[in-house]
Amino acid sequence: MSSSLSGSAPADLRVELVEGVLDEVERTLQARLDRGTLVRKRRSLGARTDRGTWVRIERRRLDKIGSQGWNGTECAALLEGVAKPQWHRSTAWWRPETAVMWRADETDLLPGAPIGSSVLATDPALPEAWWQAFNQTLDALAEQQTRRVATPDTVMITQNGVAEAIHRFLRGDVDTTVRRWLPAHADLNWANMTGPEFCLFDWEDWGTAPQGLDAASLWGNSLAVPALAERVRCKRRRDLESRDGKLMTLFVCAKILAPDAHPEDPRLEPAHVMAAQVAEELQSD
Repeated sequence: MSSSLSGSAPADLRVELVEGVLDEVERTLQARLDRGTLVRKRRSLGARTDRGTWVRIERRRLDKIGSQGWNGTECAALLEGVAKPQWHRSTAWWRPETAVMWRADETDLLPGAPIGSSVLATDPALPEAWWQAFNQTLDALAEQQTRRVATPDTVMITQNGVAEAIHRFLRGDVDTTVRRWLPAHADLNWANMTGPEFCLFDWEDWGTAPQGLDAASLWGNSLAVPALAERVRCKRRRDLESRDGKLMTLFVCAKILAPDAHPEDPRLEPAHVMAAQVAEELQSD
């Protein structure tokens, strides 16, 4: 049996044995996985099936699942006006001897390749039609209704968490209360979108979040390419210039400027500059 299915939870699926996991998915979904297309990430796997679909497999610790479950991709199937792969079916399992659960979601294939890694170092030169579809999807998503709460980085976002993250930039008693909570993808980065045809995928963490979380996240993941970061801000100006959007900008800056940040991360300096600017704006309101 693969060590991925017994004993302690694997630290990194890029290096762990996963054949047992793949066998389990094939058995329950009644589909063959093309091992030659296997994509391995730290906590997820993905592969094409023999029926022309894609299966994403995720491992998550029980304490990261919470009361709302972790069927985000399945729930996202009901979203209207959002460019995403169609969901077909899923399976989930847990072995009593482990502290993790596994979940596999089968969806349509993507219309193109992911644009790049989560943080880009070069401009992807996306056509205007891509940006229009991007805006349409984020606008449509914000109009949905859900009881789900977003879990960026698998952690449920809360008012207290937001305040704790951004108080490092604010002096005195600046009000950090979030005014608008809207549906968000909650993991918006360049590795989760396709081009040149726009499609947004990996919906496992979506749910309500402060207005501007998605826009601020993508802006932060674009800072190594200043012109790209500015274009994101221009396209999502309404979100980012709102009070909640400014709070989310500081929230994202706090992650970029974390104590364990790599000293050569090209995003550090622009994040410092923007954090100071936004903090001054909030303190003068």
